[in-house]
Amino acid sequence: MSLLLVATVCAQEKATKDSISPALQEKIELAVKAEKELMKKEIIKVIEQERSGEISEEGARLAEKEIANKYAVRIRESTNSITEKKVYEKTTISIFGNKHLLKITQKGDSIIKKPRKKDFRTYSGIVVAAGFNNTIQEGKSLNDSDYKAGGSRFFELGFAWKTRVFKESNWLRFGYGVSLQYNSLKPKDNQYFVRNNDVTSLQVHPYNLKKSKIRTTNLVVPISFEFGSSEKIDKGDYSIFSPFQKIKVTIGGYAGIRIGTIQKLKYKVNGEREKDKSRNHYNMNDFVYGVTAGIARNSVGLYVKYDLNPLFSSPNIKQNNISLGVKYELF
Repeated sequence: MSLLLVATVCAQEKATKDSISPALQEKIELAVKAEKELMKKEIIKVIEQERSGEISEEGARLAEKEIANKYAVRIRESTNSITEKKVYEKTTISIFGNKHLLKITQKGDSIIKKPRKKDFRTYSGIVVAAGFNNTIQEGKSLNDSDYKAGGSRFFELGFAWKTRVFKESNWLRFGYGVSLQYNSLKPKDNQYFVRNNDVTSLQVHPYNLKKSKIRTTNLVVPISFEFGSSEKIDKGDYSIFSPFQKIKVTIGGYAGIRIGTIQKLKYKVNGEREKDKSRNHYNMNDFVYGVTAGIARNSVGLYVKYDLNPLFSSPNIKQNNISLGVKYELF
């Protein structure tokens, strides 16, 4: 009596299809073939025992079913171990003989797909910068500035994107985003800002000022080019670029609008504390634009920005805002 034995393995994939490399596919086929050969030997042994009368026909069918069930599990486990993820959700073993057809189906657990870490060319994240602020005034050096060097500060908070310019190289990236800039100035010598029509000037306050500060808020769109290569990491059938660079240099610019200005004063009158808050444009330019530069290692670095537009509109004395501090990128 002739015997025809066939074993099949069926893999049902979910809608999100796994991609298996040719090398892994070859390993899977070899593993399945080996298990099928072992199963074939056990089935033939059962058939021979049935022919010799050692076991009944019913016992032979039950034994074949147990063997098929065992190898269905082994085939699924061996293929999943090769790919390190559950590829097969259902394994089917079919055995055809002269007198019977036996079909065993083993349902596996739901597919656990390990998502491949894609090499995205664009990354996004939060940008935070803070430091010292001042102005470069016409006819004066920074040492002769009307503003306190330590008390005048800036803060910047934004959301930015970086895109790798070249597909196979990471040495150049283009950055863009949106940011809020807070630039504050603290006048020296008990002075404060006074607006008289088109002219804004510093004048001495009649009382002893505990605090004199003016703060400007700008909404800007920064753009930049970032230079600095990073390590290319081989992941087998694909590769990624490390988000960390040893040293990176950035040059760029920004443009936007002034969305608010406020002056805060604190002083005492006859022993009573007084606080003045004045929201006024103080003849400041509504449109702001400037240049930036920076040098960093990984996510932290030095940062400088300079307004190309004068802080105050004509006919006021020309002075341009300049800031120096630390920038931190949370990408």
